[in-house]
Amino acid sequence: MNFIEEFIKKESSSGILLIFTTILALLLSNTFMAPIYESFLHIPVEIRFGSLHLDKSLYHWINDGLMAIFFLLIGLEVKREILEGHLSSLSQIALPGIAAIGGMVVPAGIYLALNQNNPIAANGWAVPTATDIAFALGILSLLGKRVPISLKIFLMTLAIIDDLGAIVIIALFYTAEISTLSIIVAFVSLAALILLNMFGVSRKAAYFIVGTILWISVLKSGVHATLAGVALAFTIPLNAIDENKRPFSPLKEIEHNLHFWVAFFILPLFAFVNAGVNITEISFNQMSNAVPLGIMLGLFFGKQLGVFGFSFIAIKFNLAKLPEGSNWMQLYGVSILTGVGFTMSLFIVSLAFEDDNIFQYTDKLAILIGSFVSGIVGYLILKFAKDA
Repeated sequence: MNFIEEFIKKESSSGILLIFTTILALLLSNTFMAPIYESFLHIPVEIRFGSLHLDKSLYHWINDGLMAIFFLLIGLEVKREILEGHLSSLSQIALPGIAAIGGMVVPAGIYLALNQNNPIAANGWAVPTATDIAFALGILSLLGKRVPISLKIFLMTLAIIDDLGAIVIIALFYTAEISTLSIIVAFVSLAALILLNMFGVSRKAAYFIVGTILWISVLKSGVHATLAGVALAFTIPLNAIDENKRPFSPLKEIEHNLHFWVAFFILPLFAFVNAGVNITEISFNQMSNAVPLGIMLGLFFGKQLGVFGFSFIAIKFNLAKLPEGSNWMQLYGVSILTGVGFTMSLFIVSLAFEDDNIFQYTDKLAILIGSFVSGIVGYLILKFAKDA
């Protein structure tokens, strides 16, 4: 239980920090500081090694580079949970797994129902399917012991499965034209990583060197670069023997070392560069258009209906059990909290609509509103829900 409590504590603190960085971004983008904020986002950053040339703005380096490290951490968490954690047995995965499916299908259905006649807008169907684990656990932490640890584990596991679903969605639906040479290099790099694992190589540096080549080739291939982080994570061994013949876990060591930097640097920086929406230029009529409406309704109504509805059916048909020490109202409150999409939704929207101006930033504002309302309502329901 120590690991779970440590994980929840870090994610909760990160969620609180995300709130402050989001507010800061909104303040800067809606005041006289807006030009400076925009200039910061578009600072050119160039890396060149001979003929290899990577030239992107700071905004894209954060979204394509630092977020690959975030997805590396997600991959490590998923692999560990599958091998020895809350995804390792059917009984443990049943309720959060079924709930996660509902939490992806229903919001996507609501969004597509409103945007099916617009092919460009329909590309954003996955935006309201995400759950921000840091924000959601941050809100739960404010409730202290009012929420049983079983529900926190349920939310944590559901969010991890959500992240896994997002990885699959990005790989299948948000991939640009493929560069044959780059994809070949990526597959060779991935094969090398698998061989390192098979031959029992335990040096983390070896995985990172080949992983860097994998990231560059994936970045150049047209497949989103963050998937390289996940692929690297799945090849890092859970258990190994060091040069002194002592057992250790490369995966857990890397996960532990990365967690601080992801929680307190990468995600807040990502929020800062993506949440800066100039709301003074957005009207109420614009927010009632199909895209922002689909995102807001998907996050607030879709997530709670999908998560709670599928959970209710699973429990009633004895496919799963209500989390220990919790009641239906508490489960409903947590279901609403899954509508806090925030970082993952902002990430997916950047893939779905590469041109930020296509919907005049109403898509990003809709994510903020949907996440904010879900967080507030979920918090209030959990605060006043009667103890089981």
